Amino acid sequence: MENRVNPLLENSYGFALNIADSYHSLLDSYREYILSKQLLRSGTSVGVLSEEAQQPEWKADFIYKSSIANKEAHASHYWLRLIRDRKKFDVDATQLIAAFERLKTLLVAIIKSSRKYFQLYILNFQF
Repeated sequence: MENRVNPLLENSYGFALNIADSYHSLLDSYREYILSKQLLRSGTSVGVLSEEAQQPEWKADFIYKSSIANKEAHASHYWLRLIRDRKKFDVDATQLIAAFERLKTLLVAIIKSSRKYFQLYILNFQF
């Protein structure tokens, strides 16, 4: 069986790696504990939830986990904007915000198409 690359999993994993690097930079260079920890939690959970969504317990679970991943991506976006706009830290938040935009585009497309598929599935289900 051929292993196909999943763009969401690849992007969310890369995003998490970059978030972890930013976390360590904020912690080591600036002793910034609060913002860095919030960013680490939300930024890495996008990938975790995307991975979990690949093994749903039921069809709606995939949509649910993907939706929560989208919310966590938006939380990361908030923390990144806050870090960028403080102009106190030497962290390339602009590049991470661009990565967020790619993730958001993927997640929204996946959620919309999955909801459409799920609605068709329910409509065609015979009792």
